[in-house]
Amino acid sequence: MHIDILTLFPEMFHHVLRTSVLGRAIDRGLLKVNTVNFRDFSEDKHRTVDEPPYGGGGGMVIKPEPVFNAVEHVLALKERPESETRIVLMTPQGELFNQEKAKELAQVDHLILICGHYEGFDERIRQYLVTDELSIGNYVLTGGELPAMVVVDGVARLLPGVLGNEQSAQDDSFADGLLEYPQYTRPAEFRGWRVPDILLSGNHAEIEKWRRLESIKRTWERRPELLDQADLSEAEIQFLRQLSRGEG
Repeated sequence: MHIDILTLFPEMFHHVLRTSVLGRAIDRGLLKVNTVNFRDFSEDKHRTVDEPPYGGGGGMVIKPEPVFNAVEHVLALKERPESETRIVLMTPQGELFNQEKAKELAQVDHLILICGHYEGFDERIRQYLVTDELSIGNYVLTGGELPAMVVVDGVARLLPGVLGNEQSAQDDSFADGLLEYPQYTRPAEFRGWRVPDILLSGNHAEIEKWRRLESIKRTWERRPELLDQADLSEAEIQFLRQLSRGEG
């Protein structure tokens, strides 16, 4: 996958892209990430990227010219022009980024993420350039760089070969619409707190059953709204009824 990030502050990404899972994925050629300063595509000698809004109001608005020019420049450099590109605007007004959206974007060959600053974007960027608008939550940050980092990380870890164990992504919270089950490791007893006996039994079928029910229980306790869309068996629905009666 190739990701281009349009930002006024490309230096914010340098350390993030060199470390941990993302750094290893880039080193192994599984992921390519390029930062583009769209100030370089401004059309005036002062490299202006923002102007006061028409009609008055507080703050400054990002102009359309540098953003359109930067995106068109990136598209002209595509190694595979026929491959799909999604142009994503990072904005508090966008669709909430979640695991399903990460899976969807992980199937795309090329992503362009546009990070804004100031008061917002000229509406023509939304109308005529981008294909998606994404938000990482119902709050406002000083810019789109941190949300873009979240999207890059969330998408990249789903690419084949990026994680050392492919099962890790499959077992994640939200991977099947539920929160992940509790995890334990050595020692089997720590300060008097023991690992559940089922996990030490070696009975993999029973362990999987336990994990599934614990996943349902944790979702019911912490994010019950997720259960509305979960694919549950009749036995699992009965388990939820027991939980609601205080029997779980």
